[in-house]
Amino acid sequence: MAATPSRMIPIGTVMPTFSLPNLDGAQWSPSKDSEGTLVVFMCNHCPYVIHVADTLQNLYEVCLSNNIEMIGINSNNFEAYPDDSPENMIRTSDLYNWDFPYLLDREQSVASSFGATCTPDTFLFDKDNKLFYRGQCDDSRPAKGVSTGLDLISAISTLIANDPPPCNQKPSIGCNIKWK
Repeated sequence: MAATPSRMIPIGTVMPTFSLPNLDGAQWSPSKDSEGTLVVFMCNHCPYVIHVADTLQNLYEVCLSNNIEMIGINSNNFEAYPDDSPENMIRTSDLYNWDFPYLLDREQSVASSFGATCTPDTFLFDKDNKLFYRGQCDDSRPAKGVSTGLDLISAISTLIANDPPPCNQKPSIGCNIKWK
């Protein structure tokens, strides 16, 4: 399994405008009434995503309690990688009991506009849609420790406290996005 790091785009970058379909087909767009938005580029088959699968639901609960939206986005070319098909997105979401919206970026335009490179690749934006944190969930990796989401939980706490973004942000490591 090849490890691809996330691209560390500058803090303060404005979140691209987008709207994508959820698993039920309804369009989803970021709310203007939240304290922030956590965007996780992910997929169904990547061992790095599977490693943090339970952590993602825990992060959603942390986000929910802090009025932060959280979404997962699958941008993989599912025609070449059928494990990442919309049908398998539903199965994976059900398997891990994910309550957050899991969106399909069929054209891969949203991943491209964010500069996403791997799965998982996380981006935390503040209420003004400015990038506050981008990088890893925590220091664990598949077969190397249990995922806790500590880095993201710490970033969320820092955001809610209106403190400046964390200085030491480490890139996420994961499978590369499967581009067309």
